[in-house]
Amino acid sequence: MKLLDPHLSDLTPAHVELFWRYQVVRTLVDFGAAACFVVGSAFFFSVRLTTAADWFFLVGSVLFALKPTIDVVRSARLKRLPGQSGGPSHHAPADNG
Repeated sequence: MKLLDPHLSDLTPAHVELFWRYQVVRTLVDFGAAACFVVGSAFFFSVRLTTAADWFFLVGSVLFALKPTIDVVRSARLKRLPGQSGGPSHHAPADNG
């Protein structure tokens, strides 16, 4: 299996479970980043809240930067799981987001 391999065949229940656990974390990061950008955008309507808006944009950017890190870590963990034949897995679930 190559890192970030998009193939879906030969998945074990352990692969599916691990994939979806990471997908939940990735989705929460997406929601957090989106919320930071919405709040930051609204804060820019007030001069008094400009510094807070800057911080929301920074945090949102960091959250978006975490997404590929989550993908790489998930892929590496999936790669270490044994495949259905008892050997290393040859395929990992694809991420559509």
